[in-house]
Amino acid sequence: MNDTLKALYLEKVVPKLMEQFQYQNIHQVPKVIKVTMNRGLGEAAQNAKAMEASLKEISVITGQKPVVTRAKKAIAGFKIRQGMPVGIMVTLRADRMYSFLNRLINLSLPRIRDFRGVSPKSFDGRGNYTLGLREQLIFPKSNTTP
Repeated sequence: MNDTLKALYLEKVVPKLMEQFQYQNIHQVPKVIKVTMNRGLGEAAQNAKAMEASLKEISVITGQKPVVTRAKKAIAGFKIRQGMPVGIMVTLRADRMYSFLNRLINLSLPRIRDFRGVSPKSFDGRGNYTLGLREQLIFPKSNTTP
């Protein structure tokens, strides 16, 4: 596919949506504003090497350096103290977002074994969509650098 996802959206999808739903203004058409990727570290939070490996994997996949999220409260049952690293996250916008979505839709999701599409039930009441993946091996090694 030589068209980028953004060009495809602007040239083909937006006019069809405006025609189908009789939108008066182009700003009424739904659009993707940002993509947020989160990863919980679990037991790897105590292991510095595992955390570094996770940071590197996410940065290779997204092309952007992730931010370490820390615990807001201490939870004794999970052996977590306030301020401990519990996960990492990346927020993608604009060109990096479209590049990531293009790779996700065209390269990564088709690599999932027994893939039957994404669930339409994963939308919340505000138009947000949630997609969970068990492993990051479905992403091909990216040539983008953080």
